[in-house]
Amino acid sequence: MKRNVLIIGAGGVAQVVAHKCAQHNDRLGDLHIASRTLSKAEAIIASVHAKSAMKVDGVFKAHALNAMDSAAVAALIRETGCQIVINVGSAFVNMTVLEACIETGVAYMDTAIHEDPTKICETPPWYGNYEWKRRERCKAAGVTAILGVGFDPGVVNSYARIAADMLDTVSSIDIVDINAGSHGRWFATNFDPEINFREFTGTVYSWQNGAWQTNKMFEVGQEWDLPVVGKQKAYLTGHDEVHSLSANYPQADVRFWMGFGDHYINVFTVLNNLGLLSEKPVKTAEGQEVIPLKVVKAVLPDPASLAPDYTGKTCIGDFVKGTKDGKPAEVFIYNVADHKEAYEEVGSQGISYTAGVPPVAAALLIADGVWDVGHMANVEELDPAPFINLLNEIGLPTRIKDTQGDRPLSF
Repeated sequence: MKRNVLIIGAGGVAQVVAHKCAQHNDRLGDLHIASRTLSKAEAIIASVHAKSAMKVDGVFKAHALNAMDSAAVAALIRETGCQIVINVGSAFVNMTVLEACIETGVAYMDTAIHEDPTKICETPPWYGNYEWKRRERCKAAGVTAILGVGFDPGVVNSYARIAADMLDTVSSIDIVDINAGSHGRWFATNFDPEINFREFTGTVYSWQNGAWQTNKMFEVGQEWDLPVVGKQKAYLTGHDEVHSLSANYPQADVRFWMGFGDHYINVFTVLNNLGLLSEKPVKTAEGQEVIPLKVVKAVLPDPASLAPDYTGKTCIGDFVKGTKDGKPAEVFIYNVADHKEAYEEVGSQGISYTAGVPPVAAALLIADGVWDVGHMANVEELDPAPFINLLNEIGLPTRIKDTQGDRPLSF
């Protein structure tokens, strides 16, 4: 049984992770949170205590850490005695944190594919550029490394596995992510603006007809009729889970669709056309070197600041088509989350909530030995039943819609 958790990062998702770990510290043991900015980590711990979230008395300590320094991460792991690392920092730190976990022999998880800050939209499959190259080293060291265990990627990977197991054959997996909420700002992103915009300025990759297909962002759109949030327009988008699901279900078309309003698309298009979303440095007339994307990030609202005013709901799920008993079949597995309810519980908005609860569920499964597999895995490669059951209990209930109707899903 593994105990003691180190949370890396101090953004909106980290806040959710901290609160949820605190709610289960009787099983997870001592808690630690580390950020480059110590005050941010301390503020999260203060919010945990303000809501009396700790289930039992215990340690919850903040640390200053440069997570880009693998040796420093390893030193902190040893100092704290943590056996589980939940990495919810920037995607730029994934490999340095993973390397530290391999070195120290502790469990690792993240919620997004690693990114090189100097590159955008690398050659698919994206996991093959960094994470999967370390598979053998994780196995040799007996290190459990669970990749992309947020909601998407993460829970939606489990949904795909569940649907695929229900069907005899699978012909398509369409993941649809709709945020039907409103934050009341003129323009803002729901998570780190730098990561958000980088996700949408590169090539849109999908897996169709047994090969990688390419499109431009906002080139392909479709209206989806979803529970609770109704009819919503979503666009074919390049996303993490496509890159592992295509490897595990190569016979199926795998696509990711994200909802965007016209206002977001208009602002994004103007910023992009002006070159303000570029990660390449430029010089001002005064000779100062700046990176346009970082300037845009600096002037936009901090995503964590959106939480108090957020209203509405999210709906994220998988439409999976195939055959059952020789006949065409379709399964829709999904979750609906409420922004206001998330804020009332943990002080974060629904997007952060859906991303932050799943890694805590994974940590609990590792702590109990259920998912402590001793090697690297994407979420669809792990038994989905205990994961979904635990999510049902701790805040992210799953529903399924098929020929038997629309109903809760549990195992």
